[in-house]
Amino acid sequence: MEPETEGPPPATQVTALQQMVASCTGAVLTSLMVTPLDVVKIRLQAQNNPFPKGKCFLYSNGLMDHMCICEEESKKAWYKKPGNFHGTLDAFLKILRNEGIKSLWSGLPPTLVMAIPATVIYFTCYEQLSGFLKAKLGENETRIPIVAGIVARFGAVTVISPLELIRTKMQSKTFSYKELYRFVSMKVSEDGWISLWKGWAPTILRDVPFSAMYWYNYENLKRWLCEKSGLYEPTFMISFTSGALSGSFAGVATLPFDVVKTQKQTQLWTNEYCKFPEPLDMSTWTIMKNIVADKGFSGLFTGLIPRLVKIVPACAIMISSYELGKSFFQKHNVERQ
Repeated sequence: MEPETEGPPPATQVTALQQMVASCTGAVLTSLMVTPLDVVKIRLQAQNNPFPKGKCFLYSNGLMDHMCICEEESKKAWYKKPGNFHGTLDAFLKILRNEGIKSLWSGLPPTLVMAIPATVIYFTCYEQLSGFLKAKLGENETRIPIVAGIVARFGAVTVISPLELIRTKMQSKTFSYKELYRFVSMKVSEDGWISLWKGWAPTILRDVPFSAMYWYNYENLKRWLCEKSGLYEPTFMISFTSGALSGSFAGVATLPFDVVKTQKQTQLWTNEYCKFPEPLDMSTWTIMKNIVADKGFSGLFTGLIPRLVKIVPACAIMISSYELGKSFFQKHNVERQ
């Protein structure tokens, strides 16, 4: 008899709406705590290699990567402000002192329009599917986190991809709803409905394996740490540690797909912005072969440290705050009963 592996009684289960609230709260906290790291990184990049008009760069709020296009030639854009920085800490302190604390979250609000719904869809789908599969297959079925993680991420990326494409295309302009409708209609009539999912494939190739590995390792690490501690429910630190370790492992394993995704999406948007014809073959395999031929096998693991610096705190903060939210609602449900 193993009471640690049994689920809580039905009365203490959190509802789908409560899961949405918990994941939304976790998403906001994660973006507020992780975004400053990326803002500082982008400011340093722009200082060392000024972004020309049409330059594409990635902006990460800890929840999603967003493709941004440099459209302004003046120094009005937040990433073009002069800073005279000497390293990461110096940049952080100077931005804080000279531009105010709000500058550490420059560019964040527009990205949250996509990132928060994507995170809510992802976590709620994972929880609902996990609960369904556990009811059918049993609590101890080890493949449940893999299946639920794959399906949840696949669904979230598919739903959000068209919205992210529209956001990227129109980020520098103010559009009315009529103009927005006209833009989407023109895109569909010219290139078909499938064009709204441009960039979907490389995102899926990176995010789906990441999700499968992350949830499998997280659930097993969490269970193991709970058993070692003699606990039924994970503490904040157990969730935090499990999330950080699982995120780092999945981040390293899927880095080659991240390198390919970044290169492919940058090429797509640069070609579209500059009206260049798209290359005939931009398949994942072709891009990988080109990277290996140009930089060797190690080229597929370019940017390992920056990726881990971004992923580890994001995974740890998101999952621990989410589990804390679920624990709060479980207690609330018990009291109501």
